[in-house]
Amino acid sequence: MLTTDELREVLTHGELTVQGRLVDASNATLLTVCALDGVELTCVYKPTAGERPLWDFPEGTLGMREVAAYLVSEALGWDVVPPTVWRETGPYGGGMAQAWVTPDGGGEMEPGGGLVDVVDRGSTPSGWLEVIDAHGDGGRPVTLVHADDADLRRMCVFDSVVNNADRKGGHVLRGRVQPEAPLGTYGVDHGVSFSEDDKLRTVLWGWAGNALDDGLDDDLDRLLDRLEGELGGELSELLTRKELARTQQRVMRRIREGAFPLPGDGWPSLPWPAF
Repeated sequence: MLTTDELREVLTHGELTVQGRLVDASNATLLTVCALDGVELTCVYKPTAGERPLWDFPEGTLGMREVAAYLVSEALGWDVVPPTVWRETGPYGGGMAQAWVTPDGGGEMEPGGGLVDVVDRGSTPSGWLEVIDAHGDGGRPVTLVHADDADLRRMCVFDSVVNNADRKGGHVLRGRVQPEAPLGTYGVDHGVSFSEDDKLRTVLWGWAGNALDDGLDDDLDRLLDRLEGELGGELSELLTRKELARTQQRVMRRIREGAFPLPGDGWPSLPWPAF
């Protein structure tokens, strides 16, 4: 099995061969094979040239934000984001490349990684948390739910730090980034993160306002130190100075409050669609 550094080396310098396109993605998202020195990895390649302009994010920056999200995940030690790198070259120009998450046993990825779901109202599984009641197809009463899971708790805090504006259920994956790698829970699609304005939208509101788990605040303390050091230097090449400053402020707020985030005012707190 490759080390993380070796995996990133292949993603950064390997030759990309496009296998297909993920047609449900709003921006060009290409399934590729990345090969270097006899090693082949399946990955997602998102060229900057395939990004659709957004009114509230600077043009041509979404791939860089995905790389920034990975660097924050790595600094926290939480492995929330699959290994993600910035490439200067590719079949369609520069962009980001991210290790592909394969579901345990292969086959199709279960929606929400088996950890986020929409169920008939009154049918919330034991050990799961309810987020909101709604109406599904044909007006059927349903509830958006997610597991009370340690990996998801870390993902929820991570999203509040990077100001993720689009944590859909379908962006939660459960699988492996290499065949021999441990099974992990990953979040993907962080292109609309790190805005200067508060834009947190997520399906993971089940712990809203609860005290942070033991150890999460210590990890946030270490992240704050790293943001003031080498990590801050790396992120300054991917984000604006103000975006980086606001990220530090969000980390300090999470530490100060010692609690999971609460929905804000003036901005939708749930992504739509939820999957």
